[in-house]
Amino acid sequence: MRTYIILLLLLLTAAACNSDGNSKTVKEDNTAATFDLSAAQAMIEQQTQRFTQAHIEKDTAYLNNIFTSDARVLAPNAEMVTGKDAIAKLNYDWVNYGIYEFNETSTSFYGNDEYLIDEGTYYLHYGAENTIDKGKYINIWKNTNGQWKLFSNIWNSNLP
Repeated sequence: MRTYIILLLLLLTAAACNSDGNSKTVKEDNTAATFDLSAAQAMIEQQTQRFTQAHIEKDTAYLNNIFTSDARVLAPNAEMVTGKDAIAKLNYDWVNYGIYEFNETSTSFYGNDEYLIDEGTYYLHYGAENTIDKGKYINIWKNTNGQWKLFSNIWNSNLP
């Protein structure tokens, strides 16, 4: 009997340790589905490139559509902006500063099939005074009806 208990504990321990590093979710029919974090990261990197380019191109239609309906933007030195209408106004004002160059570089990426967190650094060149800004950001992406959209966007400068 003792041998069976030890064998059972070893099997349970082995099963618990057998992980490939990907998050798992359970479907309604109780079958496990694997979430591919690497594939999600590659897709978010493409969306981030399009997001930064849209600022340069003044493509507010794209920028307004990339956010969830309940999104929030936490820009430096400003109150939090919440919802599509308020974010659309912010996008309009922001792109009209005259952005010449904008890059985001991810330094940490994690999450699951509902939310993805992208942390990184940014470089921004804009305005009539040719202002250059460098800093860090956190973008929280939310899976909304099978599409990844920005749910929360915060950034702040490393410069005084």
